[in-house]
Amino acid sequence: MTKSTLHAAPTKKVLIIEDEGDMCLLLNIILAGKEFECDHVKSLAAAQKYLHQEQPAVVLLDNKLPDGFGVDFISYIKTNYPDVKIVMISGFDGSVKDVALESGADVFLEKPFTKTQLHDAILRALHATAEAPIY
Repeated sequence: MTKSTLHAAPTKKVLIIEDEGDMCLLLNIILAGKEFECDHVKSLAAAQKYLHQEQPAVVLLDNKLPDGFGVDFISYIKTNYPDVKIVMISGFDGSVKDVALESGADVFLEKPFTKTQLHDAILRALHATAEAPIY
């Protein structure tokens, strides 16, 4: 697990579940200077272990991971950690969006995305309610 504090102001913890090192580095760079503290894991198994120990405010969840699909992990997070917000990130397949949102993702962000889109997606997730996911 990689940890980096990105801003001295009050922070929200973000767990990045992403197996590609370059994408994780990019996410950390994009969030640099924002009000987020980022942790990173590379698999669903590592995410499960992390969530057992810590409660992030937001999970940035990639879909295609070495030990499964992120979309299948959404229900686990929502069942066991209902206060954790989920931003599903995928460029793999457009049909994943509907499944992700129906499974409980708060926001869906399609790759490629801009720095502003990522930041806005996290903020929207933090303000989303279970009754009103953000498309």
